[in-house]
Amino acid sequence: MSQLSPLERRSALTLALVISLRLFGLFLILPVFSVYARAMPDATPLLVGLALGVYGIGQMLLQVPLGMLSDRIGRKPAISLGLVVFAAGGAVAAFSHTLTGIVIGRALQGMGAVAGAGTALAADLTADANRSKVMGIIGVSIGISFLLALILGPPLEAVAGLGGLFGLTSLLALGAMGLLWWLVPTPARAQRPATGSVRDILAMLGDRSMLVLNGSVFFLHALLTASFVGLPLLLTDVFDVPVARHWTLYLPVMVIAALVMGAFMPRMRDTARSARIVVGCVVALGLSLAGMALASTHEWLLGFAAAVFFSAFNLLEAALPSLVSRIAPAHLRGAAMGAYSTSQFFGAFVGGAVGGLALGGLGLHGVFGCAAALTLAWLPLVLWGTRRIADDEALAAG
Repeated sequence: MSQLSPLERRSALTLALVISLRLFGLFLILPVFSVYARAMPDATPLLVGLALGVYGIGQMLLQVPLGMLSDRIGRKPAISLGLVVFAAGGAVAAFSHTLTGIVIGRALQGMGAVAGAGTALAADLTADANRSKVMGIIGVSIGISFLLALILGPPLEAVAGLGGLFGLTSLLALGAMGLLWWLVPTPARAQRPATGSVRDILAMLGDRSMLVLNGSVFFLHALLTASFVGLPLLLTDVFDVPVARHWTLYLPVMVIAALVMGAFMPRMRDTARSARIVVGCVVALGLSLAGMALASTHEWLLGFAAAVFFSAFNLLEAALPSLVSRIAPAHLRGAAMGAYSTSQFFGAFVGGAVGGLALGGLGLHGVFGCAAALTLAWLPLVLWGTRRIADDEALAAG
């Protein structure tokens, strides 16, 4: 794998800062939301899960349109539009005193669907050979923001309340917009960007490799959201760990996950190797979720299962978008990343709903059992699909 050029290095680091700053605000509510939301007057298990996952509905509806818009007007203007809408949704949630109001605010936040355009901007600024490295840098920055949010979310909630956390998400989104224009390079364009016809886009989205990758990110984020319906409650109710001390699990777990990611990223130098890593990660996710379902008195089992889960999650967060960016035609990259992000956030919505239903009907451990069962539907898809991806690459090389 070649070394990053100075432009690629600057692009990766500055775009990672912008993306992680926005996501840090989004992650802040994860370690505290399900614990405090259940005390709200209109709270039900389903509504708690829906409040976590409804963010994905707006993302599902608007990722492709905003991705296509970024192909036409440029990445930065489209991303800025999404960040403003996201900030408005955070403000609505901040001033809401019911869980229903928070659901509305979270749905509006989801309409700030900038993930596809942001990933396409990263792809625009890097060479194909270095895309995995750049995605890895962004993935590590997201992992760091995730870790910091898990550690800082509980004490910040104690000071500012749940409404204060939502207000902070809005401020961080506006700050990310300023950094986007101030620090991130703008891709050079010698001509007006080409855009594909609707027929071209539908053909690209119907490609079997794209279907596998979009399906994979759907399952990945369904598992993540469902897990966070149950994980804070598992720590609080079963292991009697106060919310302010949840970081004692998250800190070592995320450090281990970062080390695992650093060890495996150099192996993701081509499509075939990345595809094999995807299969291994799906198996690891299923086993780790089963471990969480069985962890009732053994804290070491929960810690081990969480370390495996987040190691596999972080690797997939880097591998999947890199594969999409390699497969999609350059002039359809924004639309492809938009479709990928649509699947990602639809998965978040489904995961929140499934987690809420499982919590109400099967209890806390049933949340992780249902999530583990989802991997049984995912595994045949990746076993079939990643082999096809590798075969397609071999044919293209031949």
